[in-house]
Amino acid sequence: MNRASTLFLLAALAVGTAEAQDLSAYRTLAGSLEAAAQARPTSAERALAELDRAETAYAQLAPTLQNKQLLGGLRDTLDSARAALARTPAELQAQVLLARGLMRKALYNQTLTQLAHTPPDLSPAAGTAQMKLLAQDFGLTGAPAAALLQDAQAGHLERVAWRLQRAAAQKVSGALQATPAQRSPEAYLNLARATSWFTVVQDAGVSALKVAQFESALQQLTEGDLPALTASLKTLRQGAAALNQAFAAPPTVARSATQTSSPSPAQPSTTPVAAAPAQAPVAATASGGMTASGGVDVAYAALGRALTAAGHSDPETARAELVRVSAALATFPAALRTTAGYETFVRDLSATQERRGLRPGDVQALIAELGGLERSLAGGGRSTVDVLSAAVARTFNGGLRAVVFLLLALLGLVPLYLLNLAFGGRNPYWRAITAALALLLLPVFLEGVFGFLGWVGDLSGLALLRAAPSLTLWQGVYGLPLRALFTALAIGLAAYGFRGLCVQFGLLGRSSAGSMTAQPSLDWDEEPT
Repeated sequence: MNRASTLFLLAALAVGTAEAQDLSAYRTLAGSLEAAAQARPTSAERALAELDRAETAYAQLAPTLQNKQLLGGLRDTLDSARAALARTPAELQAQVLLARGLMRKALYNQTLTQLAHTPPDLSPAAGTAQMKLLAQDFGLTGAPAAALLQDAQAGHLERVAWRLQRAAAQKVSGALQATPAQRSPEAYLNLARATSWFTVVQDAGVSALKVAQFESALQQLTEGDLPALTASLKTLRQGAAALNQAFAAPPTVARSATQTSSPSPAQPSTTPVAAAPAQAPVAATASGGMTASGGVDVAYAALGRALTAAGHSDPETARAELVRVSAALATFPAALRTTAGYETFVRDLSATQERRGLRPGDVQALIAELGGLERSLAGGGRSTVDVLSAAVARTFNGGLRAVVFLLLALLGLVPLYLLNLAFGGRNPYWRAITAALALLLLPVFLEGVFGFLGWVGDLSGLALLRAAPSLTLWQGVYGLPLRALFTALAIGLAAYGFRGLCVQFGLLGRSSAGSMTAQPSLDWDEEPT
């Protein structure tokens, strides 16, 4: 059973824009998928009809989900669900569970992003319909659902994220506990259900669990490797227990930049959990008196990993790490989310997640923006250089950058050709000057050719082309000594060439009488004899 492609997508979900999803299409898609799973054991024809309805709902929902990875993931899952009709009912049910996990994660991220765009004092009307649907989707009713809506209306984004993540973590544990270490449809479906719910909390930064571990357990189950499955289930259950422990206590709500917040009383949860959190998203005092948030630390860590991946010409991993940054926005202090420039940072972050041809400078600009927000909150000013860098990264990036440098590389060949055509054939000094100019233009040539190939590779998904920017001299620090070497060689060649011309024309030294007599009409591009 081929699950690898779908499961890997669970680790690379992207955050949607601040615009609302089409909730009617969302409900129709969810209902049709679940109806197809229920109908399959008795009627494959009815299941197919429900999948056709799901296709129609997906077409309606797709324009409101602007993330390409998410759209691709849902598209692949719907295709896999249709293919599973020819196999066992459990196959289709598992695909539906994975699709629902993708949808749930998308609604969660997109709703929190919308709330993050809205200052707390303007939050009461923001995302109410989405929050109600999230509460329903996460199984929150009664007091827990009311508490979720109350936190959303108060702008307590970190509390909203905590309530939803806690509910998801409990469902992960429940599904894993119900998974027997045997090869059966029940075990397969419970593992798929646990994987589906884990998508919501995989970016929380409070557990060592990874999607790959769930994938490995599913593979062991389908292959009948029961000893390995037993060991994997033990590890997953321990990780899920730690995950629930981390969400046991609510996060502290930061109310101002100069006041340390105290935690508000925890609302009742849907099921009991352990009392001591493994990681609390509050705790340390940062410079300038602001209360540091675990979300900010997680964001910086993810930005660092994204920078490393971009430097290694791995834009897919870089974008996946930027998704973690977006997920961490939910736990940013409220004071930081009201700082001037926060909305610009969120927009830049969302745009960078969609960018093809991602380069290290794009991520560096985001790091500088986040640092500027912290300095502003602490009472300092934002760096003019950082503001300009963010503006350049916002406008001169991706395809525009690739095409501009490719044009410059091609245009750079023109003066070299003309110079060689006019003077480089017979005179070694002009040839040296031509070589010096070529060395000075070499970084532009490399950036133009390999930067463009990298952008094309990122668009097409070709790994070989995607790695091409590593051959440029502006991708990392390793290019600095090479640029210095090429510049030194260019200076030496240019000095040699121009000095030779000066000697040839009598501007330096003295020409011999024999030479003057032998060549009374010496052309300036000829080599003296």
